[in-house]
Amino acid sequence: MSGDPAIRGESGRMNERMQPEPRHIAIIMDGNGRWAARRGLPRAEGHRRGVEAVRSTVQAAIELGIPYLTIFSFSSENWSRPETEINDLLGLMKRFIRRDLTTLHRNGVRIRIIGDREGRDSEILEMITDAERTTKDNARLNLIVAFNYGSRSEIAQAARQLAMEVQKGALAPADITPERFAGALQTADVPDPDLLIRTSGEHRLSNFLLWQLAYAEFLFVDVFWPDFTKEHLVKAIDAYRRRDRRFGGLSETIKA
Repeated sequence: MSGDPAIRGESGRMNERMQPEPRHIAIIMDGNGRWAARRGLPRAEGHRRGVEAVRSTVQAAIELGIPYLTIFSFSSENWSRPETEINDLLGLMKRFIRRDLTTLHRNGVRIRIIGDREGRDSEILEMITDAERTTKDNARLNLIVAFNYGSRSEIAQAARQLAMEVQKGALAPADITPERFAGALQTADVPDPDLLIRTSGEHRLSNFLLWQLAYAEFLFVDVFWPDFTKEHLVKAIDAYRRRDRRFGGLSETIKA
């Protein structure tokens, strides 16, 4: 692993005891536009190839037995992009749901959407609702899609919700614990990610799961998202398993 230039961020020391495989993997899928630009192709083609990478990654997660996979499909900041690109992205999401919902359902995938749904396109909202309803009883893989999502907005909304409960007298300020706050987030019944992967070599969270990623391990993969494969996912999981996760405590090596 340490010799693979596509994956950075591993500790320089090998753990004597390997971590178990991550239960929840979150991915910032970055680099569609640059992938296309390097090939002299329109950005829309990069996004189309990015959807293919989503399909293969979801299938890989199923095969590897990963219970939770969260993908950052469209941020609340993406609305500042050119209208033609936004339309391309939304069109691809609609086609992905139409084309893949039956297969995902058959494979035991539960689809869940996090993000702001206020004022969004009625067609895509109806499709999202139908996908969640159709797959709600599946348990093989929980696929959480962050759509029109911004973590700061999510956190602010949770704070407003708890403040309203305090104002109504239903909650005492002293009862607002980290656990209670997490319960007000859109991911309340989802375990925090163990591993965050970001493609394209960028080293930013980009307003993604800021609360939930507090103790996640980060891996930055130099390939653009359309080139991300099952092999990259396997290598990322292997790198994660070699990490020394201390959660603020001491490593097993030091304690020994």
